[in-house]
Amino acid sequence: MKYLSIFLLASLVFACSPKQNDTDSYEAPLTKVKLTTTKGEIVLQLYNETPRHRDNFIKIVEDGVLDSLLFHRVIEEFMIQGGDTNSKLAQPGDTLGNGDLPYEIPAEITPTLFHKKGVLAAARGNHPDRVSSSTQFYIVQGKVFNDSLLARAETRINGWLAEYYVKHDSTYTSELDSLLNAIEAEDWQTASRINNRFYELAQDYDDFERYEIPAEHREVYKTIGGTPHLDQNYTVFGEVVSGLAVVDSIAAVETNPLNRPLEDVRILSAQIVEL
Repeated sequence: MKYLSIFLLASLVFACSPKQNDTDSYEAPLTKVKLTTTKGEIVLQLYNETPRHRDNFIKIVEDGVLDSLLFHRVIEEFMIQGGDTNSKLAQPGDTLGNGDLPYEIPAEITPTLFHKKGVLAAARGNHPDRVSSSTQFYIVQGKVFNDSLLARAETRINGWLAEYYVKHDSTYTSELDSLLNAIEAEDWQTASRINNRFYELAQDYDDFERYEIPAEHREVYKTIGGTPHLDQNYTVFGEVVSGLAVVDSIAAVETNPLNRPLEDVRILSAQIVEL
């Protein structure tokens, strides 16, 4: 899959990213979006702390981009993913995960926002700047964690952060430029080779502040649950306020080896219900 994978690469397109409004404020009224699916209704609340992602999601909802798209990637106790623009007319057995609009959203990774159950977050590829897909998103189902599992999650978080920081270390500027050039040229073989080199460098890289899951986040993961290993590496920009049971029912469907549901789970419509 193109998005939500640490191993595969996304195209490099920045030009059409939605512009942040100067009047944005954390205290502004919160926008709610209703997804009517073949399994029921899910109501999402968008965070003001991530205005670019909020405004982009509002735009694609109002433009009808999400209408009739599938939840094309479903992993129980992890997440449900939708928004692939190629999925509207997809036939059974088609491989999905590469469709979106021709721009990406700059990352808005915020320390206070984390992957608790019900969170809405942006899918992305392995671009060095962690830019998000314009249309693909996921909703966390997750599971309950104990202290041992949270320790493993912290290790994964810091492994990804090490890769991010080593790629932006001035010592490796030429390697980063080569990676960006390979991505722009869609030379995935070269990009994969350079990424593997960065992965090796990251194993011993410690020139960054290691992340520790805050106590209040740990408590949520140990009670409500979520997917903590994605924290600080993907943009979280909203949460489910109604319809968690629908998320659970979608997560439970039978899937093929590529995690596509065997029976289509479709977003019949998406609409703004409160702004």
